[in-house]
Amino acid sequence: QVQLVESGGGLVQAGGSLRLSCAASGIISTMGWYRQAPGKQRELVATITRTGSTNYADSVKGRFTISRDNAKNTMYLQMDSLKAEDTAVYYCNAMLWGAGYWGQGTQVTVSS
Repeated sequence: QVQLVESGGGLVQAGGSLRLSCAASGIISTMGWYRQAPGKQRELVATITRTGSTNYADSVKGRFTISRDNAKNTMYLQMDSLKAEDTAVYYCNAMLWGAGYWGQGTQVTVSS
């Protein structure tokens, strides 16, 4: 069983920045950030493999940066140039031996 703990969400003005963190209780393979806005389905934001290969949703390319520290079993999401449409609950996801795990989510609210 893997536990994921997210932190770093909050309220920020449009154009501002936030950094999310996700700490895993053990060694993880691919990790990712997803988000879910009110009334919408959960969507992919970005993923990163253990070796550092990344993938981004088109809507965040050039504004968000995903990274990880394998020694700390921690993943980060640096979010810059935030927009009102980035408002959502952000969830950390981790894959291990084919099983997926989710964090509890952290709220990000961008005021326009």
